[in-house]
Amino acid sequence: MSSQTLFIKSVHESFAEQGALANVIDGFKPRQAQLDMANHVAQAIEKQQHLVVEAGTGTGKTFAYLLPSILSGKKVIVSTGTKNLQEQLFHKDLPVVKNALQSGVKVALLKGRSNYLCSFRLEENFSSAPERRQKSAVTLDSQGLNDLVKVREWSSHTERGDIGELTQVSEDSMILPLITSTVDNCLGRNCPDYDACYLVKAREKAIDADLVVVNHHLYFADMALKDTGFGELIPKADVVVFDEAHQIGDIASEYFGKSFSTRQLLELASDCMQQYRVELTDVKQLLKASEKLARSAGDFRLLFAMDPSRGNWREQVQYSQFSRGFAQLYDDLKFLYDVLKMCISRSEVIDNCFERCTELLAKYEVMQDTQAFGMSLWYETTRRHVVLHQTPLSVADKFSEHTDSSQGAFIFTSATLSVNGDFAHFTKALGLDNAQQLMLESPFDYQSQSKLLVPRYLPQNNDRNRAQALANIAIPLINASKGNCFLLFTSYRMLNQVAELLSEEIDNTLLVQGQTAKSTLLDQFIDDPHAVLLGTASFWEGVDVRGDSLTCVLIDKLPFSAPDEPLLQAKSDDVRRKGGDPFKQIQLPEAVISLKQGVGRLIRDVSDKGVLAICDTRIVNRPYGAVFLASLPNMSRTRELNQAVKFLKSLHQDIKK
Repeated sequence: MSSQTLFIKSVHESFAEQGALANVIDGFKPRQAQLDMANHVAQAIEKQQHLVVEAGTGTGKTFAYLLPSILSGKKVIVSTGTKNLQEQLFHKDLPVVKNALQSGVKVALLKGRSNYLCSFRLEENFSSAPERRQKSAVTLDSQGLNDLVKVREWSSHTERGDIGELTQVSEDSMILPLITSTVDNCLGRNCPDYDACYLVKAREKAIDADLVVVNHHLYFADMALKDTGFGELIPKADVVVFDEAHQIGDIASEYFGKSFSTRQLLELASDCMQQYRVELTDVKQLLKASEKLARSAGDFRLLFAMDPSRGNWREQVQYSQFSRGFAQLYDDLKFLYDVLKMCISRSEVIDNCFERCTELLAKYEVMQDTQAFGMSLWYETTRRHVVLHQTPLSVADKFSEHTDSSQGAFIFTSATLSVNGDFAHFTKALGLDNAQQLMLESPFDYQSQSKLLVPRYLPQNNDRNRAQALANIAIPLINASKGNCFLLFTSYRMLNQVAELLSEEIDNTLLVQGQTAKSTLLDQFIDDPHAVLLGTASFWEGVDVRGDSLTCVLIDKLPFSAPDEPLLQAKSDDVRRKGGDPFKQIQLPEAVISLKQGVGRLIRDVSDKGVLAICDTRIVNRPYGAVFLASLPNMSRTRELNQAVKFLKSLHQDIKK
């Protein structure tokens, strides 16, 4: 029997009624869809093919790709959508599979560099040596000082240096950028602490491992940047699996483009000022140039509205105040460049600052070229910073070149890859025209487990009475389900309006996104049997609440992107120039996939039951609504609110029995 036949046979046997998984998972039952996926994954690995799999919720796709990946004996990279999913895969799913297979396969978890403590920057910015303390002191407020104490205590005993271990320090603490490195300020092999670097150690484990778990952002950052300090962070593999693959098109576009931000300018200025205080006190011009750049970066942010926003940079830079502010950035960056050039070889950090300054000048030129073809030029602002982006309208050529040259198997899987039964939107975006395709339906009985409500007589989406109408629908659903509801919105504005109305009408605990961290909100939702959670985009996917804790999901409207969203605008113009229809080719498919993600929050297990309310009549009275409905699970449908309420009440009667 050939090795290929033995491999496929081993995969098949692992999912059998008395197989490896059944031996370690109580109540395990073979699922044909899971076995079909595992067999296709095994064949793709063996033949070094590319495979695209849509595996409906409940298929068991994680085990369906993990078992054949491990049994193949090849080097495997598994990339997930978020760091939380990374942790779940590494600490929960992989141990089960290793135990089932009684495998000694080496596994490793690898995150981006900003997730690891940089001992050099900790000492550089907060030196514990008496003779350097005064010079290296960075100004911190009381909270920052409190966080520094926690960081120092943790740094004395951590083994992995993973910032995720710092649970007592807020994710947005001002201390974190000062104790971690970026691709810009990392000294690489020139760092005095290189041998003790936590990132280096993590990468060494990844090189030595048989299976490495990363996330999409790290994968594409590594692929696009090819970090000069360490070479590629992610080792070369024979098999690459993208879980939650529906996200990778947008992420790849982000990393294949370029960005220029005031954060980069301010960090450069800060590091230069630090070097002036510590090493180059004789170079007064270094302090002057750094302060000028920091000032102009701050002034540039003040030109934009205070609320976070996005827009078209080509159009924005035409206004005189923005063109002047942008030109001032160049003048001050060039001044700092000239000063740094005179200081080369004075210290490793100064040499790094000079390289960063040179790179920023090159990025400035990119953002100045507003006539670039095939690119979107856009800006986004946060509370403190402005980021200018140049993003390619298509990554198909670059990504297909990457997959073809890797000479290995690439597996792409998600519960939401197709639109109306077609993978074209996904495969064309990534140049995967020759990939094998497999579509597996969910094993759940949606007809009996769920009901889809599309309420009648709703005001238009821009009607000032819209929030009140949504609250009027939500209240009876919340009462009937006794809480246990997700209310998902496409905007913070509508979320906050409905939250305010509900706070006056119901006694249930309201958990509103923005009040605290996402993970904390989810924990509170699960712990409180009568809670109602209101969330926006980040709660539409990657959230897994099973059983009676969630029996109702309300979605405020179909999740079409705003037509003036700059990247969408640029892509639409490009499609239009080629004689295509931007709505059918871009806006509709993206909205369908987003809606499928939101819908997927409701039924997560064979025993789950509940109501899905989509409060947008366009899904039934516009021609394109049929595409949405054809892409959703086959739920029983109603237009009557009282029918949905009756269904929810019957669920609670069943629970009491």
